[in-house]
Amino acid sequence: MRISRETRRRLTSYIVLTASCGAAILGIFMLIWVLGDVTLKGIAIISPDFFTELPAPPGMEGGGLGNAILGTVLITLAAALMAVPIGVMAGIYLAEFGQDNVFGRIIRFLADILMSAPSIVIGVFVYLIMVKTVGHFSGWAGAVSLAILMLPVVIRTSEEMLRLVSNELREAALALGAPYWSMMLHVVLRSAKTGIITGVMLAVARVAGETAPLLFTALNSPYWGHDMNQPMANLTVTLFNYAMSPYSDWHQLAWGAAFLITFSILVVTLLTRLLLRTRSPR
Repeated sequence: MRISRETRRRLTSYIVLTASCGAAILGIFMLIWVLGDVTLKGIAIISPDFFTELPAPPGMEGGGLGNAILGTVLITLAAALMAVPIGVMAGIYLAEFGQDNVFGRIIRFLADILMSAPSIVIGVFVYLIMVKTVGHFSGWAGAVSLAILMLPVVIRTSEEMLRLVSNELREAALALGAPYWSMMLHVVLRSAKTGIITGVMLAVARVAGETAPLLFTALNSPYWGHDMNQPMANLTVTLFNYAMSPYSDWHQLAWGAAFLITFSILVVTLLTRLLLRTRSPR
């Protein structure tokens, strides 16, 4: 018996819909499984000592990851201070002046390539130009590697948010006699600030869980690190080292680090989506 074309289309649609729903259910199940496992095993180790104490030697109870938390905050903050101004200014150039010229197209092309570049490649690159040149690992090298990873996200997000600002606002400001720089600062950037902040938060969320670049640049340290010119402890490398160790007490600290990283990224992601929903450029 010959099946009609309409029946074949409905059957194909049903099969594809069923497969899509199955894939979505599987993905959600895996996500809940991972988050639940990390939460159950990681939240048990969270305590005030976890945030304020140095890691204890193997076999000794207590200790925490205070140095790694401090190092992660310092490195990420330094990376943001490097990447955000450059990224926003590059986004302004692309949105306002580089829409049709060759230089603008080259910057977009390089930003897109850099956005998809493996983080370990960035780590090796910074290792060759900074760590090997200076002769030692440092927090600054780690910050530079994270800044390079943040830069394309900030550039492309800033450009897209600035393009969403209507030309009528620009023309109205210029018609009132405002200089171009004042129009950009007080009208365009103010209208797009929520989207730009969102891009910055996404960039921070992207680099918050990176391990490979810091293995080649900041390395790690068992001590409190306030000097960015020396190797610095950080959560991701500490998590990697502790998870691979044979000590059960270090495994518990690794679960705590995994929970802290996951929870922090989740909070940043939720705040980003909340910003996108509540306000948008006009």
